[in-house]
Amino acid sequence: MRLEILPVPGIGHVTEGDDLAALIGGAAPWLRDGDVLVVTSKIVSKAEGRLVDVPADGPDRQAARDEVLAAESVRVVAARGTTQIVQTRHGFVMAAAGIDASNVDKTRLVLLPEDPDASARALRAGLRERNGVDVAVVISDTMGRPWRNGLTDVALGVAGMDAIRDHRGEVDPYGNELVLTQMAVVDELAAAGELIKGKCDQLPVAVVRGYLSAPLTENTDGARALIRDASMDLFSLGTAEAKAAGLLAAATLPDQPGGVAADRAAVDRAIAIVADVVAPGTVFTQVTDADVRSGLVATVPGWPTHATGLVLCSPPTPVGPVQLVRFGTDVQRLRTALAAEGVPTQLLPPPGGTTAAATLAL
Repeated sequence: MRLEILPVPGIGHVTEGDDLAALIGGAAPWLRDGDVLVVTSKIVSKAEGRLVDVPADGPDRQAARDEVLAAESVRVVAARGTTQIVQTRHGFVMAAAGIDASNVDKTRLVLLPEDPDASARALRAGLRERNGVDVAVVISDTMGRPWRNGLTDVALGVAGMDAIRDHRGEVDPYGNELVLTQMAVVDELAAAGELIKGKCDQLPVAVVRGYLSAPLTENTDGARALIRDASMDLFSLGTAEAKAAGLLAAATLPDQPGGVAADRAAVDRAIAIVADVVAPGTVFTQVTDADVRSGLVATVPGWPTHATGLVLCSPPTPVGPVQLVRFGTDVQRLRTALAAEGVPTQLLPPPGGTTAAATLAL
């Protein structure tokens, strides 16, 4: 495979209502069937009128920008100071919802295209009608990446090709079947195009030639195929936000055991975690002997039949009102630590004949 990345100069300033197919087709009459056109999302947004007016400077500008950001976001993933990583209405997770203030008048902000996949399809159709060429179109924008410095371009919209090259089921040269490999080829093409584009060079369009060999298709899922389903997202929140969500969850722990045999090692870890922060003299004892546990369980009122473990919770002595309040706090600490280990609990009265003040059913 031999790839070429070709700039498309001469696009000029794009304004609302401009025909991008005419502008690009006129600047690149040399386009061929099978070329991949990489188009910066900003000129798509400008042509589609996706701009908002804001004050040129001062606190009013920031307030207006914050209002626009809230309107373009469905949730905040992480925030540090004035920087916000959000999920947009499209499903993209990116800084400031992709709102941009570069290469535009200071009194305006550029938003992402309303539907980048539809924009890509429309541009592809326009070039086919105007120039008679069958090209793929990638609408690109710049994003940061978790765990890595620097920015790169990725695809927000695509038409004329699949967003992902799926290698699952193929066999590598060593005879191993590939079971996970899915390459985001349109992101790679977007990044390749950015090598010769750039904010300061006023080259918003590039052409990647030589990549496509299969016939172009209309029946693709577009760039939506790149958006990871929430159920598969292992990093759906920033660190501080995840901690805050955990604290909120700890404040509303369900009061019931899990019904699945509790991992004894996990219970021991939870007890060890809180050992240095509970009041001196507070003791948590996991009862591991089956016969002893059965004898104690028989004396606990309301013991749930599906519980599989027991922890005795004993306060320091002597016990007064203040100490009992602190003891309740420490029991909740343990319940939180157990929940973090995946062990649900139910708070119950103590077994008869013991010095414990409470029981945790696991």
